[in-house]
Amino acid sequence: MSATLEKLEQLYEGKAKKVYKTADPERYIVSYKDDATAFNGLKKGTIVGKGAINNRMSNYLMQKLEEAGVPTHFVEELNDRETVVRKVKILPLEVIVRNIAAGSFSKRMGVEEGSALRCPILEFSYKNDDLGDPFINDDYAVALGLATREDLQTVRDYTHKVNEFLKAFFLGLNIELVDFKIEFGKTSDGKIILADEISPDTCRLWDATTHEKLDKDRFRRDMGGVEDAYQEVMRRIFG
Repeated sequence: MSATLEKLEQLYEGKAKKVYKTADPERYIVSYKDDATAFNGLKKGTIVGKGAINNRMSNYLMQKLEEAGVPTHFVEELNDRETVVRKVKILPLEVIVRNIAAGSFSKRMGVEEGSALRCPILEFSYKNDDLGDPFINDDYAVALGLATREDLQTVRDYTHKVNEFLKAFFLGLNIELVDFKIEFGKTSDGKIILADEISPDTCRLWDATTHEKLDKDRFRRDMGGVEDAYQEVMRRIFG
């Protein structure tokens, strides 16, 4: 690791990652943890090896998305758990895409889990744990100063690109991309880029043949086999 990329002070610790300053003011180091949480932190546990899997998988997919025209925060993978990323100010929005009915959507809308949707649904939540990440629309986001209309249009355009790429990518591995959550940030020059991660923590992934769950729902729902599911996704991606 070069001198400019050593971890300095810890800036932030979230549910799944720690973020550190480096000597370069435009670069941070993200360190992935094995900690697992669900239901806005009400359920806590550990998924052994998760940090390394999420780090490697997310970095790989971010690089593929860059090639597909979606700018991301990825700079360089340092080791199993640590990656250099561009410094961004995260937009306080969780961007959710639903291709198949599942989870909270099924409960909220009374739609059977696994039902195909006629088109992908893009929805926003206000990223605020204290409020339970409430569902919002564009007007909420603009009125509360969370983003401008231009920001939201950019986020929508990139998110649809991400969905089209990831759906095709995972289907090639015989995996259905049921839904996923992504986050965006602004660089110091105001450019919006994809940030955070893409992993079995943030995506619902089902085997396309058996519909077996290969994601964090196994932890949320006490289904067992969580580590095996994460490893299976990695095996299909990297062989």
